[in-house]
Amino acid sequence: MPPDQASLLLVAHGTRCAEGVAMFEDLRDKVAQLLPDAQVRLAYVDVIGPTPEDALRELPGPVVIVPAFLASGYHVRIDLPEQVRRSGRSDTVTAPALGPDVALAEVMAERLTQAGWAGEGQVVLAVAGSNDPAAQAENQTTLRQLEAVLGASVLLGTIGQGSPRIAQVVPSLPGPVFIAQYLLADGLFSRKLIDLAPQAKGRAGPLGTHPKVVQLVVRRYREGLAEPRPNV
Repeated sequence: MPPDQASLLLVAHGTRCAEGVAMFEDLRDKVAQLLPDAQVRLAYVDVIGPTPEDALRELPGPVVIVPAFLASGYHVRIDLPEQVRRSGRSDTVTAPALGPDVALAEVMAERLTQAGWAGEGQVVLAVAGSNDPAAQAENQTTLRQLEAVLGASVLLGTIGQGSPRIAQVVPSLPGPVFIAQYLLADGLFSRKLIDLAPQAKGRAGPLGTHPKVVQLVVRRYREGLAEPRPNV
């Protein structure tokens, strides 16, 4: 497949938070700037549209689908493939989810520094959480990557599903606590952190449209071009 000649469909979860929607649209636009020869579209698997099924009915093929998810949970492994199947397309390739990846750990480290972490105090990695064993294992990989980048120990805390819950983890810790958000955009989970961990001295912002996130989306796209795995 010629470089950058496939369309790119960036697929996110979806949020009713206007700031979160704006962030994903900005991410799409920044990716498109780096891929001027490719059509880049955005779709959502939940909450708002367009859905991947809708977007695939309009995009010229072939299409590389890049899941804008930080772990391979239900939406990546089951929901998204089902929507691709319903679209009737046979010329699509789905790249791996964005996470885990060392680039994301590096972004979190920068966000923590911006939130006031200077090497002292306990860092807690706040993840959305999942009951899916594969996603849980990937979150543990992310934790180890963040520890390696920071050179410090990191604890895990879940915001939604799974355990240990961040609301129980943070109050049990002595000294200052800093929260590393393993979330892409502002939304329900990001805002829940304020209520779930009010004791935290600092809360890093979401990963957002950091250049390393943009570059990671482009890398996943090109991995899809180089090693096609057609959806069936």
